[in-house]
Amino acid sequence: MRGHLEQLRRFVIVEAVSCLIQHRCRFAVVTLFTLVTIGSNVTAQTIRVSPSDINGYSQGPTSALLTFGGLVNKQPAEATWCGRLISAAPDIGMKCDPSNVFGVLPRRYDQSQLLNTTFTDVMSVTPQVARRAYLDAVAGSTSTYFYVRRFASTNGGPSEYVPVTIRLSGNGARVPLSLTEVKLTWGVGTPVLFVRTGEKLPRVLAEITYTGTGRLKGRWELVKPGETPPESHDLLTEATLPVEERGTQRRYQEIDRFNIYLAPNGKINLPGPDVSRVDESLTGLYLLLLRIEASDEKESESDLSTAGAGNGIVYGGAVAGFSLPTLRYYVSDAAQPSTTISSSQFLQISPKDAEEVNAVAPMAFSWSGVEQAATYRLEISDLQDAPILSAIVVGPTMNYQAPSWIKDKMGNSVVRWHVSAFDQERKLIAETSWRYLRVAH
Repeated sequence: MRGHLEQLRRFVIVEAVSCLIQHRCRFAVVTLFTLVTIGSNVTAQTIRVSPSDINGYSQGPTSALLTFGGLVNKQPAEATWCGRLISAAPDIGMKCDPSNVFGVLPRRYDQSQLLNTTFTDVMSVTPQVARRAYLDAVAGSTSTYFYVRRFASTNGGPSEYVPVTIRLSGNGARVPLSLTEVKLTWGVGTPVLFVRTGEKLPRVLAEITYTGTGRLKGRWELVKPGETPPESHDLLTEATLPVEERGTQRRYQEIDRFNIYLAPNGKINLPGPDVSRVDESLTGLYLLLLRIEASDEKESESDLSTAGAGNGIVYGGAVAGFSLPTLRYYVSDAAQPSTTISSSQFLQISPKDAEEVNAVAPMAFSWSGVEQAATYRLEISDLQDAPILSAIVVGPTMNYQAPSWIKDKMGNSVVRWHVSAFDQERKLIAETSWRYLRVAH
């Protein structure tokens, strides 16, 4: 650990001195003073991290897998980005200078997991943080900034701060391979497809935005009617999981595989599976899943021995700070009925669109009725289409009170909801548009 910190100290001192010589760093003296004294306050540090420094895209988001080891009587707390470090005394390590904070890790991107004394963290730099760091560098600061995790003591001892250095870079080969946005489409302008048995499905397309370069490996899977749907954990990319949990996600019928090279240009349109292999033999709702496997990309490696978390290398290529979206299609024996109600006649009543609901009061949903409806299905999902709740309401009831636990599951995130109406034969006859809401904490 001391060797790693000494290396960090030397690196930042060189950066600060360079700034002084070129007269372009407004805070070089402060940075130099802070980092020269870095060794005086970290001799008792027990938590290590790998990788301890990465390149980050200066014009957009970047994600990277971090492994922290040596968490004895410590539990992870908040994560912060900043442009300067100061001594954390009387705590251990170096923490962010409060006057130079760029942002904190949003809860919706926090995919971290603690297993025994090892903490796996997915550092998802948001576009806002990258922009702040870039503007700070343009204004004369160094081209580096920091991601700092605080670890709180569980026995009354001091907290421990562990920084990771991020160097501003272009979106090239030295940036970790990470997925920053994924969209799945049918190419026909509708999120849910309705087809008859035996009808050919349109071609699927995955629009992927990424950083870095390397191999994108994965598969397409199909969830059939009656099968247990995936949870948010099942829809994470493999590289987002701790090595102990890889291979534990729920699996479904595999219908196609891919293994392609991603050039360092940041975007790709990945063709979906051959539609002739996509099942339509059962009536009901199907889910088409995009599953991304971990790739052994050099810039995304975590060295367990360096982190004090064991031996070997954990590959983090194609990490993502979010669950992957799904595509849905509904198969029926007949065409969609001519009695289908337009969305303008079938409306949600409450909560209102973009409403912040009370954190204490029960969360209640209501909608206008459809004359032919025998049942209604209320669906709540996150913005990546990962399901949060699905409930069936028997007509003529047109409201539903959600269980109390749903607010904890939603957290501070924005979610969306809509209602579908079905006739006596369980055929879809109407569907509302999506509305958005969040809990006001």
